[in-house]
Amino acid sequence: MVSVARRATSKLLQMMNAPDGLNTNIAELAQAENVSLAPVPAARFFTDNVASDVAEKVVDVKYTAVYVYCAKIVNDLKEKFRTFSGRLQMEIDVRVSQDRLEGIDRTSQLYTDAVTQILNHNRGDWGQGLFYAGGYEISFGPVKHGGRNFIKSATVSFQVDASLD
Repeated sequence: MVSVARRATSKLLQMMNAPDGLNTNIAELAQAENVSLAPVPAARFFTDNVASDVAEKVVDVKYTAVYVYCAKIVNDLKEKFRTFSGRLQMEIDVRVSQDRLEGIDRTSQLYTDAVTQILNHNRGDWGQGLFYAGGYEISFGPVKHGGRNFIKSATVSFQVDASLD
């Protein structure tokens, strides 16, 4: 039933790259906060669960980068006679990098806020047996050496319910 994770990841990427997706939210937040935030090109969206230090060694990663993936699949069999009836633990890692330490926390928080706005606007039925109730948890990692000099990541974790024949 790993295909259900692929479906959820694909749906999230579709939401992020939609006309009213991440870059629209980034532009609105930048204007509201009177700061400059660069849009995230489609080439900087990844569907792998890769640590930043590993990614930088293997691929020429540009920042800001967004990693969308399924971290856990649980088949609770809540609905009898279904092949899969459970939940997916989805995660969206937002990684920002800059040459100076000042302001990296705020930048990370603004990009993360843009991600959570997408989740807030997409509560409910995602189709293909996927349903998002609306809750999420954000964890901010410490600033590390990497990228342009400093790198900071924030992870938005949430559950998607799934029911498949």
